[in-house]
Amino acid sequence: MADAALRRTVGLPTAAWLESPVPASRFILRGAAAARAAAGQGFGLPLPETACRAATDGNRAALWLGPDEQLLLAPDGEVDSIEAALARALQGHAHSLVDVSHRQVGIGIHGPHAEWLLEAQCPLPLNLRAFPVGMCTRTVFGKAEVVLWRPAEQVFRLEVWRSFATYVVELLREIERESAA
Repeated sequence: MADAALRRTVGLPTAAWLESPVPASRFILRGAAAARAAAGQGFGLPLPETACRAATDGNRAALWLGPDEQLLLAPDGEVDSIEAALARALQGHAHSLVDVSHRQVGIGIHGPHAEWLLEAQCPLPLNLRAFPVGMCTRTVFGKAEVVLWRPAEQVFRLEVWRSFATYVVELLREIERESAA
């Protein structure tokens, strides 16, 4: 288990459209269909089988990152209980489960200009038709690799490596400043 100090909240500047990152439990799960089905039972949420889609239930989410890869998100402090539940559920299934809670942070961007702010440095079209609610994918924002997820119409969440969080937020703020000028 990663040292709790590495899970500390990243101090970032504030903005009306920015949701400050909060610590969370994060796992990367890799495995075939049977392992994913078992993991869904252990995680308490059926994992998505549709490409680039997220499944949510309350405060847990599972994001499809590839044919055999899922990002599992849950509130901070649940790492041990999730690991235990998944170990029981995945017994006998070939899989890989890695706690990446220390590696990355979630940054929320919300409001009527969220789509526009992200499109300034993301190569994907983010309108509702091209990137509907519930969609998620790996992409880049500027020069940082991110997982981009749209949980609601005017809400996006970026999962970004901790070391790139300040860069991503400062780039977003620069886009905002330039648009105001």
